[in-house]
Formats: sequence, structure tokens, C-alpha cells
Amino acid sequence: MPCRITRPKQNIWPQRCESLIIMHKISLIVATKDRPDDLRTLLRSLCKQTTPPDEIVVVDASHQAIEPIMAEFSELRIRYLKHWPPSAAAQRNAGIDASDPASTLVGFADDDTTFEPSAFANMINFWNEAGPDILGASFNLRNYPHRGHSFLKHSPLAERLGLYSSKPGSVSPSGWQTVTEEIAEIQFVDWLPSGAVLFRREVFSQNLFDEVFDNYSYLEDLDISYTIGRAGRLAIVADAGFSHFPSSGGRISARQFGRCEVRNRLYFVRKHHLSLSRCYLGLAIRLSMSICDGLVQRNTNQLRRALGNVEEGIRQSAMRLKTIMTGSPLQ
Repeated sequence: MPCRITRPKQNIWPQRCESLIIMHKISLIVATKDRPDDLRTLLRSLCKQTTPPDEIVVVDASHQAIEPIMAEFSELRIRYLKHWPPSAAAQRNAGIDASDPASTLVGFADDDTTFEPSAFANMINFWNEAGPDILGASFNLRNYPHRGHSFLKHSPLAERLGLYSSKPGSVSPSGWQTVTEEIAEIQFVDWLPSGAVLFRREVFSQNLFDEVFDNYSYLEDLDISYTIGRAGRLAIVADAGFSHFPSSGGRISARQFGRCEVRNRLYFVRKHHLSLSRCYLGLAIRLSMSICDGLVQRNTNQLRRALGNVEEGIRQSAMRLKTIMTGSPLQ
């Protein structure tokens, strides 16, 4: 059965005594699939940490097991799990279950990231000063990529329509989230990406990654962090730097992604009771942008993505019609 996230009705996070000094321990979970070279690079960067994680849980869904790589990093405490079928959400849940119960912080890192040598030491310093209302904190992305059509996303019209916000790290009524570029000081946000992030362990007694976001698991990090963020505060730590180098391995096709982005976006909006009408408008704009890029730039992947959008849009419309006619719940 898919794992559904439940949100507590009241703040259950324990209050800390001001005189109590918590010696934080970190369990870092890495979900990986068919990226042995990227994983090696990540583990090398963790070896160089002035304060490395107390344990690393590698949850592997590769077609060929990559367990021998772990032996190359004897200086790190690594726990290796084989997981099938591939699903970033399910792999992370398996990593949470397998992590050391004594760890006060449970984090996640994408397998195609690297960390600055002082990143974890600076993150621990942040958590040592953090109040009990801080439930999650992400590292600061140093190499944020330029994305097209940003002028449309950040236009006053998009904000007035509730499609997109000019505020970094926010979630709009449409269900679209804004990303946060490299920051110079600590910033508080509505959601956190799962590429390099730590949460208090206790939040996972009430929240797990929703495995409806299966396989590629697009938006699973938005879903869980937005849920957690409604019970407390989420931060980005400026001096805890990392970089992301998107890997070509282990990815789905552009057409599959086109289907996934429509399905998962609509699921997120329905689950969190956001605006479906604004979401549909945003998806229509996203479709037109993909078609435009595909034709103007002769980018076949953008056209395949648009095709996937249309196919999933038709499927969702058919499901909606069936729901109206039969009164059965929409999945």
C-alpha cells in the first residue's frame, strides 16, 4: 500500500530545556540508481568533511549492485541496502527505517551532489543554535542553474493570478513552488528540496515520503517538506554549501516526465487542498512553453515532454469525468 503522509493536528515536537545541550548525530540517506561514478564523487566529498555525518545509509536500486563501492570508503560509516523496485520516495523511507535510532538529525543527499568541506560542520553549528520550532534545514546550493522563461514566472500577472510567487522558497495557490538561488544569509522558506537537507528525527514519527510519488518521484520533496513546514519552520543555511551536477543516468524519458509532472502536480494540489483551477492554468502554460521551446529550438525532448503532458492531461480528464458520473473518489 502507498505510504500517505499525515499531518499532526497540533505541535507534537518536544520542547527543549534551554540548559540542555544536544550532541547532534546525523544519519545521511542517499537513494541511488545506476550512478556509480556520481556516488563515488559524493562519498569522496563526504570523506573531506571536517565533521562528517555519523552514518551514511546508501539505498541502492541499481540494476547492477554497487555494494563494492562502499569498501573504497572505509573511513566512512556506511550502511548499504538493496531496494527494488526503484522509487526515490520508497528508498528514502527504507533509509529512514534502517538509520540509527540514536541520530537526532536525519538527512538526504542526491547521489549527484558534492559538499564543501565545512558544510556539515556549519550545519551542525546552525542546529546547535536552532530553537525547537526549526524542523528542517537545507544546505545552500552554490551552482544554481539558469532556467528559461523566468520572466514569465516572476511577472506581476503570474503573482496576481496565484500561479507563481516572486518570494523564493514559497508555494503558490496553484501548487507551484519557487526555488531559492544561492543565499548570503539564513533564509526561512515554505518547502525544502531533498537534494541536501536535514530534518529532526522526530518529524518522521508522523511523516514519511508519500509513495504515490513512485519511480522518479517528482515533487515528493515538495510534498513532505511542505507538510512538515506547516508544523514548524524550515531554513536554508547560507554557509553550508553544496553543488549539484545533474547526472544523465537513472532518469526517465522526456515523455514519461511529461506525464509525471502533470499527474504529480495535480495529486499534490488535491492533497493539500490548493487551487485546481490555478493548477490547470499553470499546466496549460507549462505545456505551451514546452511546445514553443520544442519548435523554436528544435528540441525534440521538449516536444516529447509536451506529448506526455497531453497524454496525462487526457487521462486525468477521463478520470475526472468518471468520478463525476459514478461518484467514486478520484485517485
